[in-house]
Amino acid sequence: MNRKLLIAAAVSSVLSGCAGMDQATMNQMVQIAGQAYGGSASNALAESEIVAGLREALAQGTTSAITTLGRSNGFWGNPAVRIPLPEQLRKVEQAMRAAGLGGQIDEFQLTLNRAAEKAVPEVADIFGNAVREMSVADARGILGGGQDAATQYFRRTAGDAIQARFVPIVQSATQKVGVTQQYKTLMSSYGPLLQLAGVKDTDLDAYVTGKAVDGLFYSIAAEEARIRRDPRARTTELLRKVFGSQG
Repeated sequence: MNRKLLIAAAVSSVLSGCAGMDQATMNQMVQIAGQAYGGSASNALAESEIVAGLREALAQGTTSAITTLGRSNGFWGNPAVRIPLPEQLRKVEQAMRAAGLGGQIDEFQLTLNRAAEKAVPEVADIFGNAVREMSVADARGILGGGQDAATQYFRRTAGDAIQARFVPIVQSATQKVGVTQQYKTLMSSYGPLLQLAGVKDTDLDAYVTGKAVDGLFYSIAAEEARIRRDPRARTTELLRKVFGSQG
């Protein structure tokens, strides 16, 4: 089984917990869906289709983002999510490059992104927990919301858990890919100038974690918008049926 299938299986398995939603909640979701589609509950899709379609869209969006970002060059090769140098180092980047440290700077930035790429696949199950806890009000916001309504729901309900999960993973990843060593090399090679410029040590683990989380939600939002906007992104009959009813 390849990497993408493994991630998809992890996301889908936890999203399946939504099947236990009580009947009253499901009926309310149907009413919400009818309002979102501009009709009554009797004209809305079947309740099972509404719930299953929403689950499928969320699974597709998160699986796509995690698979894309969690591979080699997932962050590094994408300017939209590539992790830059910490702000303190950017202040003296030009001077450091002029002093012949360009190669070390590039290698350091690469290791920051490699650490994020290693961490992303480890948070797939957290999104499933967020879906299981979805309320009727949440469903109303997602079904009738904007292009990133589901992403904002994820950030609101799962953001802290993802951040907490990332920290130890990033700590391990930064050691494996040599982030800390690269940083120490830069600081020792150009320490006097950095001190004169007022550059202080950066908490690299916290920095990479924050940027990785931002990149993950950015990618999920992009995939969500694509599913809502482009019929070609609705890769199953259920997605085409549910989201086709919106427009």
